Amino acid sequence: MGQFHRPNQLAAALSIEAAELQEHFLWKTPEQVARIGDDAEMLLAVGDEIADVLIFALLLAHELKLEPAAIIQGKLAKNSAKYPVHKSRGTAAKYTELQ
Repeated sequence: MGQFHRPNQLAAALSIEAAELQEHFLWKTPEQVARIGDDAEMLLAVGDEIADVLIFALLLAHELKLEPAAIIQGKLAKNSAKYPVHKSRGTAAKYTELQ
């Protein structure tokens, strides 16, 4: 384990990088956000932040001996059970609010 690769430090770094990603969208209108893909410089900056988030998430999974593909599949299965298509399509309601 590296000096700065303890799980608590990786989780903090992940949070910080996610906040840096969010900065690119802060105070922007939906129209401005939709045009990010047309701005090569902005797209590169956003891509760099997404890469940082993914790197720290993968490092954290590695340090905790979690297999990314397995935990993603497990979470997708849980989400599928909580949000069945016939109840959740077209709504942003939380699973506890679905009729």
